[in-house]
Amino acid sequence: MAESDSVALPLAPETYSDHVLTLGKGISLALGSDALVAKDKDLAKRNRTRFCGVAIGNLPTEIALPYYNILWASIDNDNELVIDYTTEKRNAKIRCERLQYSLGNTPIVPAQAWIETLLKRAYGQAQRQRRAKVLVNPHAGPGGAVHIWETDVRPLFEAARMTLDVVTTGHGGQGTQISEALDIDAYDVLVVCSGDGLAYEVFNGFGKRADARSALQKVAIAHIPCGSGNAMSCNLNGSHLPGPSALAVIKGVRTSIDLMSITQGSRRMLSFLSQSVGIIAEADLGTENMRWLGAARFDVGVAQRIFSKKVYPCDFAIKVEYENKSEVRAHYKRIRNGEQGQKNEGGESTAAASLLTSDSKPEAGEGLPPLRFGTINDEVPDDWETTSYDKLGNFYCGNMAWMAPNANFFSAACINDGLMDLVTNDGDIPVRKYIDLMTSVETGKFFDNSLVSYRKIVAYRFTPRNQIDGHISIDGERIPFEPFQVEAGWELEADRYQRLSYKRF
Repeated sequence: MAESDSVALPLAPETYSDHVLTLGKGISLALGSDALVAKDKDLAKRNRTRFCGVAIGNLPTEIALPYYNILWASIDNDNELVIDYTTEKRNAKIRCERLQYSLGNTPIVPAQAWIETLLKRAYGQAQRQRRAKVLVNPHAGPGGAVHIWETDVRPLFEAARMTLDVVTTGHGGQGTQISEALDIDAYDVLVVCSGDGLAYEVFNGFGKRADARSALQKVAIAHIPCGSGNAMSCNLNGSHLPGPSALAVIKGVRTSIDLMSITQGSRRMLSFLSQSVGIIAEADLGTENMRWLGAARFDVGVAQRIFSKKVYPCDFAIKVEYENKSEVRAHYKRIRNGEQGQKNEGGESTAAASLLTSDSKPEAGEGLPPLRFGTINDEVPDDWETTSYDKLGNFYCGNMAWMAPNANFFSAACINDGLMDLVTNDGDIPVRKYIDLMTSVETGKFFDNSLVSYRKIVAYRFTPRNQIDGHISIDGERIPFEPFQVEAGWELEADRYQRLSYKRF
């Protein structure tokens, strides 16, 4: 099997632009349409494709470094041009490399202009040299977040000339404390190196602030996957691996996502990902003692509960927007072909831009927006559908598609369409059919399974019945086993590299 330690590829003959920087010893650097073209025999030789350690094929004289992989370029004190970029090693490891050439007699002014053009192409609409507050949770998932940060992430951030303020968390809830007190004028992005739980803490810390709306829109929130599920990274970075995710954070564009508001008792919480009751919540929260297994603990938990045929009696009321799968699919296609996936002149997604220019743009000092449907302590609105469910197996609501790298539960989810996706199924399904149902999540056939109800909703209220205790999961975190109410539709900014995505339909 052929192997190469670099994503730099031999350049096929083609015409590229005239933005060429000519250096000594036959070396030149040209700005192509989507890559930096380096004419450097020594560099090309180092990047030859190898088979069992032996170079194969003709020796190329040029290689192309994709702009996405370019982290920084500058002229140092020794009058040398320095270009930092990334290469992909085996096992999807992303590592920094450096080109370094003497400018010799090349004038400084045109060289600096060439560098600025290179950086514009490398970053596009993404912000350069972000100021980042970084939270590293050493206890996330199977452990190892500190090593991941130091080995896979920090070198890339530093090569991109990001300003870093790093905190290693020491106890649960610290993410909430940090984000609640954060100086939002000092940072562009808050990066969590953890599972989804620390991101949940950060969102809720911002939500506690008197200036919650301003804080959530001013400081983007990004995720480096170090936990078990890593759903936020799967959806926003397009990867569950630390290296590609770090690169996605560096090159990410600000994109709005929906937050969901939850009330339970007298408490208000924020959810960015999902809420679950039934087999999914049990398989997640009921397997905390298996964290050493990583993402596999969810599979073990699901299998255990399928064979037990446990059901979860409940009552729920829902404000439905799209009732059946054909309506849901049509809505998804409208969103993907319209608001999302297109960019305005500013480079942001249309949905994000409409948020920033809308009448609801927050003023300084504004807290969370008022609830549209009241709290769990208010009467259920008359236009909500109410259901009494004796044999519920799974109640799962979310606004992102991927709950884990192999778990596409919400195929029609759109991160900022103002709606939540709700899937439900019975718990008394024959074991064989239940196994087929759950494994269809990995094969992409879950949405079309006839045993699954899939709706787009605006809000709901869930009330457990005939159980003293159980598991309710909010973004993977446990809350009391009591009635709760959720509504969707408020957007905020997050970092997302839009070119990367998982296939859904």
